[in-house]
Amino acid sequence: MHSLAAFLLILLAGGAEAFRICAFNTQRLTLAKVVMEQVKDTLVRIVARCDIMVLQEVVDSSNNTISFLLQELKRFDGSRRYSSLDSSRLGRSTYKEKYVYIYRSDKTQVLNSYQYEDEDDLFAREPFVAQFTLPSKILPSLVLVPLHTTPKDVEKELNALYNVFLDVSQRWQSKEVILLGDFNADCTSLPKKRLSQLLLRTEAGFHWVIPDGEDTTVRASTHCTYDRIVLHGEGCQSLLQAAAAFNFPKSFQLTEKEALSISDHYPVEVELNQTARSIQPLSLPTLLLLSLLLSLLPSQLDLVAHGCDVHVTFRT
Repeated sequence: MHSLAAFLLILLAGGAEAFRICAFNTQRLTLAKVVMEQVKDTLVRIVARCDIMVLQEVVDSSNNTISFLLQELKRFDGSRRYSSLDSSRLGRSTYKEKYVYIYRSDKTQVLNSYQYEDEDDLFAREPFVAQFTLPSKILPSLVLVPLHTTPKDVEKELNALYNVFLDVSQRWQSKEVILLGDFNADCTSLPKKRLSQLLLRTEAGFHWVIPDGEDTTVRASTHCTYDRIVLHGEGCQSLLQAAAAFNFPKSFQLTEKEALSISDHYPVEVELNQTARSIQPLSLPTLLLLSLLLSLLPSQLDLVAHGCDVHVTFRT
């Protein structure tokens, strides 16, 4: 009887998966690269894991790369709907990149977006900020601020990212913010002593959820926590369920060479508990199953009252 009651509690408490937000440096993503079969298949599986994915190093001057990727995502799983939102091409030289959000439009929508005005030219690729809806009563919306730093100016750019946070907070009157991307925030680009002195480390309220020391690089010869996710806001942090780098070579059984054809970085991701620890409405099949199980409870209670033991054997 106790095991049945526990199962019913699991049914009542469960039923809603976490909302997953990801960031991935795709290492010079172009149409020529993404149409390669192995790159396409792996990239689609990586993106399909996420409700919102922020791609970095998209270097295609057209929209063909992302259009192709959206087409392949639909082919991979036709039950989901995907949309995209991209920045302008960013960079100080002829080499330019875009930030691109790919998101499940059946679960979230873009409320606002803007390109941060970098008047002092502090960023090589200034953040492209977007506000999304969330399926949570505690936190109905959330702001994402992606950044891909240039290795020679990591400290300057990450300190300037604090100013972006202040700008977002004032513009949209929200401090529920996630800062994410390839920060190059480790190894020779940013030694630990300088890392600890960043404004995003010394100012209150910022929670770095990818731990220092977690490898976010594909090459076996490197072990650096370049890619980061930083949460700010009580609502956002209260919903935190998990955060990690996604080791796609291990998950998809790729060799290092095969993995490097996709990127030299792992994606990083954070999972938010969209149920906000509340009981969600059950689906019709679940209600029918629950009704059936509840109908069995009286007979079980009768058996217990008469001191009978019930043994169930499962054979495989």
